[in-house]
Amino acid sequence: MKNLGQMMKQAQKLQEKMGELQAQLANAEMTGASGGGMVQVTVTGKGEVRRIKIDPALVDPAEVEVLEDLIVAACNDAKAKVEAYMQERMGELTGGLKLPPGMSLPF
Repeated sequence: MKNLGQMMKQAQKLQEKMGELQAQLANAEMTGASGGGMVQVTVTGKGEVRRIKIDPALVDPAEVEVLEDLIVAACNDAKAKVEAYMQERMGELTGGLKLPPGMSLPF
């Protein structure tokens, strides 16, 4: 039973650290870019778009589709950076603990 008590303490510490990580993620911001940096999108760790910057040289009424595609690409780049950041932080939190396929934290 001693091991069970230790496991419970470890689980409680992990839960506390998860709460801290979630707060850090809420405050983290990542910027994705496309078009060589001509379009930039900044999102929070929770995926909320905070800012979009567009180089004025891209604003051409005849090229709206290109601009739209660049915005989507920048959003996807920012999202990928947030996910990489989150995986890195989770790896630090779990000490490299490998979870079974399909299982992720937080549950």
